[in-house]
Amino acid sequence: MTTELRDNLGTRRIVKLPDARFPDADAVVRQSILNRSRGSKVDVLLVNPPTPDGGIWIRTQHRVGRRSRENMIWPQVSLAQMAALLHPDNTVEIVDANALRMNWKQFEEILRDRRPRYYLTQVTAPTLTNDMYGVFLAKSLNAVTMAFGTHVTPVARETLRLYPALDYVLRGEPEMTLRELIDTHEVAAGRWQAADDGHLLDPQSGAELPGHKLVWKMWSDSDPAWRPAWMATGEMLTGGNGHSPPAPLFPAAPPATEAPTPTDAQLAAVKGLGWRLNGEITVNWDRPFFKSLDDLPFPLHNLLPLDKYRMPMIKGPYTFIVTSRGCPAGCKYCIKHVSYQNSVRLRSPEKLMEEMWLLYNLGIHHIHMYSDLFTVSREQVVQLCKLIIEQGLKITWTCNSRVDYVDEEMLTLMGRAGCTLISWGIESGNELILKKAHKGYKMEQAHKALGWAKKAGIKNWGYFIIGLPGETEETIKDTMAVSRALPLDIALFHVAAPYPGTPFFFEVVENGWFRSGTAWEEVDMDQGTVLDYENLKAEDLLYWQKRAFREWAFRPGPVWTMIKSMNTWAGFKSAVDIGLQTLGWVQG
Repeated sequence: MTTELRDNLGTRRIVKLPDARFPDADAVVRQSILNRSRGSKVDVLLVNPPTPDGGIWIRTQHRVGRRSRENMIWPQVSLAQMAALLHPDNTVEIVDANALRMNWKQFEEILRDRRPRYYLTQVTAPTLTNDMYGVFLAKSLNAVTMAFGTHVTPVARETLRLYPALDYVLRGEPEMTLRELIDTHEVAAGRWQAADDGHLLDPQSGAELPGHKLVWKMWSDSDPAWRPAWMATGEMLTGGNGHSPPAPLFPAAPPATEAPTPTDAQLAAVKGLGWRLNGEITVNWDRPFFKSLDDLPFPLHNLLPLDKYRMPMIKGPYTFIVTSRGCPAGCKYCIKHVSYQNSVRLRSPEKLMEEMWLLYNLGIHHIHMYSDLFTVSREQVVQLCKLIIEQGLKITWTCNSRVDYVDEEMLTLMGRAGCTLISWGIESGNELILKKAHKGYKMEQAHKALGWAKKAGIKNWGYFIIGLPGETEETIKDTMAVSRALPLDIALFHVAAPYPGTPFFFEVVENGWFRSGTAWEEVDMDQGTVLDYENLKAEDLLYWQKRAFREWAFRPGPVWTMIKSMNTWAGFKSAVDIGLQTLGWVQG
């Protein structure tokens, strides 16, 4: 049976223009998002996100970010430390996308699979927009998003203003702020119960949360005035414009129900927190430093991809042990002014030995003693070396130092205890530049210290900075001459970078040395510069940076050092890659 075709419908009269009534599917979609979020596989995801260019970048809690021309992959021990303070009360996972060479597509797949309740990311100036892309992805999955690091600490308000997907900034030392913030959210959501005195209980068993006991002590010891944020009271403010929306065209699903969130009074009580109060960005009181590093539980090293961490001239994997926090020196350009000011806290040699044995049993036989200044306490270093020798711990290790914080006896002992390399902050070969930068050592001390280290069988790695205040072509040539005269196995030349919050940053602002139109991603000690001095422009500083490296590296000694580092197939491939990258960089 056939159906007769109708007349051309286009011949009919056009109906009167109706009122606009667009469909409203928000409630249905919102409910779907909430249902998915309740299927979270992990409570807290701690991330070192993919890098801007797919290369290897150096990033950690109280350091700046930079691309690693030396192919050194930094262990994310700061994330493992925070994981330890959340465990076992929360399920935690670390994603080190840098070490795993993970791209954004792979990272997004992990996010969608884990659907974390809380998402914490590192943020540094040269990777700011890149890092915030991860925040955007996490927020789209209904996670509470948090950021920490040396960029967001001094620039909390502007970061929150420019990136609305970011819920919170953890300023300064992040561990205690992170734990208190998550605890406060969990109490508000009813997943944890607060006793009358504020201690947190498991609602099912009524027992105190085991990890909570430790952090309670650290909160109380560091701040006698501290009270749990989740116990804060105060009327919650309400917003709104006073207008009711029009009724939806289609029937909506039942209202989406979300877990309750902390009140404004509770969030205002979390020291060290940057957040939004009724749409306005606010920053709470600074959180005091916690007093004893020995109170920290050992980092959850087992959550890290330990087999992926590599550094030049070292066979096999390695990782970090934090030996201290802070440095008493006053170097203007140093990022530690942002994180720890001039405070110094030491871990006991006994605790360090316990952690080294733990790592040894995990198969890690090389360790970097990670600190702002490893040799800040001669007593700590000497005692640690003696314990390594007495206990027969068969490891090798590396560290950093200043040339005015060592002596021959100590370096000899360090060599006997397994120290194979020291990275020295030499910075300049001109004492006037050192004085202006408040570095404050004499050049003869550099020659003595590196000579003692070489005699002790320890390799020397020197860091230099081109473009500190007062720099001229002549002072740069002084630095180049010193770099060639010192017994260095590796040398890296960076351009001075005025990272926000450092004394150098404020000096640059005051003197108008910032190049016009500077973006945060350009504040990069390795790849570029934002400085324009009257006598040396940005292009000049980059030229001298590359020239200094060429004149140091393309000599028989450094070339032979590179050849000797090809002691494994992985070392060979890395050395070739470093060489190709370096050639491209110095010719760029």
